[in-house]
Amino acid sequence: MQAPVHGARAPAPQGGRCLPGRLAGAMASCLRHALAPDCVVCGVARGDPICPGCEADYFDPHAPRCTVCANPLAGAAPAAPGALALCGYCLAHPRHFDASLALAHYAPPVDAMIAALKYHGRLDLGRAFGILLSRRAAHLDLDGVVPLPLAAPRLRERGYNQAAEIARALASHGRWPLLCSALVRTRHCASQQDLRLEQRRTNVRGVFAATGALHGLRLALVDDVLTSGSTLDEAAAMLKRGGARRVINLVVARTP
Repeated sequence: MQAPVHGARAPAPQGGRCLPGRLAGAMASCLRHALAPDCVVCGVARGDPICPGCEADYFDPHAPRCTVCANPLAGAAPAAPGALALCGYCLAHPRHFDASLALAHYAPPVDAMIAALKYHGRLDLGRAFGILLSRRAAHLDLDGVVPLPLAAPRLRERGYNQAAEIARALASHGRWPLLCSALVRTRHCASQQDLRLEQRRTNVRGVFAATGALHGLRLALVDDVLTSGSTLDEAAAMLKRGGARRVINLVVARTP
């Protein structure tokens, strides 16, 4: 047997790393698991921001939706990447926004999560929604992220704009500029919740104005819920009047 060369390091045991290296790796893995946050949906499994099970159950990226307004398309197959799939309304009524991307249906538990963010100060949910939207929108070519501005009375009452909380996390994780002042509200209007479709359109007419240099920009317009699309359509119209080339809605949930 050949003697080892003096001063040379003894070979590591069979199987790769020596024991101290394996132990350090195991300790690091345990530490990562211990520090990993709980899923914001179930609160049981580990997930940042949600666990894979809850993401598959409630935030299905393959749910068939209208490309323009994100309206669920019952019985339709998911559209191929880059392909158009339009609902009947969008076929008959052109929109000012170019596309919409929604994380989920407005249904339990997502509706309660949105209410908790909106009315009960759960800003951690704004971060979670923003991260999920950044992952879902990673393929988009965007020049900026614009949160839908909140009416001044509601902002004073609530103390924060839920759309801005979502947009902040979205812009940070997607590495896109956050353009909070690109769109402003010029007046307060009545709530859209109990209005019919035509009333919704007239109610929001003229409530937004674009500011700054937006010429040629591809923008993401961020809000929590898309219902009829009237508010986002008016906002998109103003952004395009201000020079934006393309406006894509990124929302947490779409109502049926």
